[in-house]
Parts: sequence; structure tokens; C-alpha cells
Amino acid sequence: MSSPVKIPFKSLIVLSKQGNTPIYLQIARQLINAIQRGVLITDTQLPGSRALSEDLGVHRKTVIAAYDELYTQGWTQSIPNKGTFIRNRLNNDLPDPIKYDSDYLASYPKKTGFSFKQRILLDRPIALSTCHLAFSDGLPDTRIAPLDRLAKIYGGVLRRKTSVRHLGYSHLEGNEYYRDSLAYYLNNSRGLPIKKENILTTRGIHMGIYLASSVLINTGERVVVGNLSYYIANMIFQQAGAKLHAVPVDKEGISVEAIRALCEKETVRMVYITPHHHYPTTVTLSAERRIELLNLASKYGFIILEDDYDYDFHYTSSPVLPLASADSQGMVVYIGSFCKTLAPGLRTGYIIAPQNLIEEIGRFRRIVDRQSDMLMEQALGELLTEGEIHRHLKKAIKVYEQRCTHLSTLLKNELSDYTSFKSPPGGLALWSLWKKELNLMRISKNCAKYGLHLPQTLLYQNELTTAMRLGFGDLNTNELTEAVHILKQSVTESL
Repeated sequence: MSSPVKIPFKSLIVLSKQGNTPIYLQIARQLINAIQRGVLITDTQLPGSRALSEDLGVHRKTVIAAYDELYTQGWTQSIPNKGTFIRNRLNNDLPDPIKYDSDYLASYPKKTGFSFKQRILLDRPIALSTCHLAFSDGLPDTRIAPLDRLAKIYGGVLRRKTSVRHLGYSHLEGNEYYRDSLAYYLNNSRGLPIKKENILTTRGIHMGIYLASSVLINTGERVVVGNLSYYIANMIFQQAGAKLHAVPVDKEGISVEAIRALCEKETVRMVYITPHHHYPTTVTLSAERRIELLNLASKYGFIILEDDYDYDFHYTSSPVLPLASADSQGMVVYIGSFCKTLAPGLRTGYIIAPQNLIEEIGRFRRIVDRQSDMLMEQALGELLTEGEIHRHLKKAIKVYEQRCTHLSTLLKNELSDYTSFKSPPGGLALWSLWKKELNLMRISKNCAKYGLHLPQTLLYQNELTTAMRLGFGDLNTNELTEAVHILKQSVTESL
């Protein structure tokens, strides 16, 4: 049997008095860790409790408690008149004992010991940055969100005795009160003649696209997207096994003529659109094309997946009603959220569709997400009912319109020699075209030197396009002024 003298237990066990874990458990767990990793092998004798307590500088009773824990869990055995030994708990076909190494014990494996499928299309597209300023993809400003009111309502929901019904599991497609309130809100704001049975709550737009795609798309089926289109939606469709077919987008939105021509030759399963403000170019799908697209869907039997990611923000006129509001044949699946309306961290989205599809997607969702956040949905339902979200939007739209105008003025005054653009009719981002000789990645690197993060996902550069999508919603006027100043300096340095 191995002698305990050969093993440096004082270095093997590192104790911390800062955490909440009792010292005896720290000793026991680190010894178990050493056993599991093969540092302490079968039949190794542990030091006596007195000797180990002196080595570790702890009370003897602490070591005895640790040994009792090891024995209770079945890791050790006591042999009368000999001592405590590691039990033969592990497989007899263990590899040769591992030489003691403190780094080996302290670290978690960097790689798996098995192979698995790795998908390039799921690479994280957004780089993190420590810059003090950043152009976003069109995020809202959480500093102006009605969080105080939401917190008060949410706290009230938690304190109610009746809220206990929201704390258990639910087989519903979301909080019933919230879905009732949401149906009323969407009917008034978007002209959607729906009931709660037509709503499935999600945790944002991406989850909605993923759920709908997983249920509706089979491997090899064709999905039509715009050229250009939303890169994350494209990744989701590819993950579902779809074949993507890109069609042109012009000043009136996605080309319906191109979709018609494709349908005459191929079977199309789904057309993905962001009609209110096309992503990334921000153009609005014209009324004529909306009607024509609905007619084509009815004729050729394809699904229209309508992503209305920033419907609430429109500056020059009343927002154009969604295609779903005019859908009489059940061809449109409508996806929206309050992530832009309130804050991205509040993962609150929804899918609108005929009831039979909502029930099917609901069954699928329960596999990956047991249920929605019933308490938060109750609070959001009350925000909707009391009109707080409507009041917030009225204020927020004025703020965002001012920022849109300010960014447009800055770009025109400071960078008109390099870029051209049209102020967007709404949304939280501006689409700008740049001179082809500019290297956008070089400009992005220059911006980072001066504290401005210009993410790669906002840059579009190929043989035909040199463009940037610049979000203005989450930057106030002073921040926008500084950001454009840095952008101008970075552009001139890149030439």
C-alpha cells in the first residue's frame, strides 16, 4: 500500500476562508477531485487526522469531519490498526497513476475527449469590445425605458397571493392575461383581428424565427430572402436545412417580380421579409407589393414569415399595417417583440398565426423551453392595459426621431465627401453607402483606436456594395457627435 509521505497533501489541498463553503467540505471535495483524476489511486493511505490537521493548519475535528464525508460517500475505507485508505471504487482498468500536478487538479478540461459536429454558420458574429462608444445594429436606449413603472408593477405581482398560480408549470402558450392584453393591443396598433389563441409567447424575435423554422421547414426546402437580408435569420434557416435563394431589394422593398419568376420554376416553401423597414437597408415594402406578395402566397402555397422587428418606430407618417392584417388565407406567420420597444434584456416576443399552427409550435417549444416567464408576462400585460407602453412609445419616438435627424445632419456636414444616404422613415438605424475605394474593416480598426466600436456585422463590402448600417437609437446627441467625429478621423486615416 502507498505511503502517505510520498504525496504532498499540503500542496494538494488549497483552502479558502473567503467563500461560503465549510473548510471540512473543501478538504473532502479536493480529495475526491484528486481520486477522480487518478492522483490518489486505489489503496493509497491517507495521513492520520492529527498529521493532516497540522499540515493544513486546521483543527483536528475539521479533518475528522472531512474523512467522515469521504467515508459516507464511499470513497474511503478504514482498516483497524492500519489507517484510512482509498477504496477500490473506480474501474480496475484505470491507466497508470497520474503524477501529482497542482495545475492539473486546479483546471477544468479545455477540450472534450469526444468528437462532435461543429457548424461554421453558428459562429458568434458579434465581437465584444471595451470601447466607450459603439454603433449598434439599431438598439433602443434602455436609459429612457419605463423601468421604474415596470419594477413597481412586477413587485406588486410578486406580492399578490393570487400570483402563486404563476409559479408552477403551465401547459398554456403563455400567460392568459398577457395574451388577452396583447391581442387587444395588436388589434389596435397593427390591425390584427386576433384572439389569445392566435398568440404564442417567445423570448424574442430570434426564438420566434427558430421555432417557426423548425416546425415549418424540412431539409432541402427553399426559403427566399432579400439580397441583402438579416444574417441571423439566414443562419437559422440554414440550420433548419433550408436552401436559401436571395432576390433583389430596391427602394420599394423586396422584388415580388423575382419571387414570381422563381415560383414559376421552383417550389418555394417560405419567403422571409422585414417589410416595415427592410433589414439592413431600412426601406419600406410598398403597398402594391404587399398585396401582390399575398396573392402570390395564396397562388403558389408558400409561407410568408413576416418579421416586424421595429414596427413601433416610424417618423414621417403612420406606420404601414403588417401583411398579417390583410391575410385572409392563413399564409402569414407574424413575429414581433417588445425587445426594441422596452429593452433587449427583457426577452419578450410573440408569434401570431392561425390557431392550429400556434398549437403545433407550442408543442415544439415545450421541448426546448418548458414555458414562458408567467410573472413577467403578467406585469407586461398590466403595462399594456394601463396604457404605459403606448405613452412610452409616444415619448420615445420623439427622442429617436431627433437622434435620427442629428445623425443625418452630422453625416451630411462631416462626411458627405465619402458617403450618401437617405434618412430612414423609421426604425433605429441608418443605411449609408460609401465610396468603393474605402476599406471598411480598416476604418473599423481605426475607430477602435479612438474608443469607437464599429462592429463587423454593420459593414457590408463586396464587389457591388460598400455600406454601413449605423444604429442611432442608443446614443444621445452628444454621443452621436463624438462617434461621427471619430468615424470621420478614421475614414481620413484609412485613405
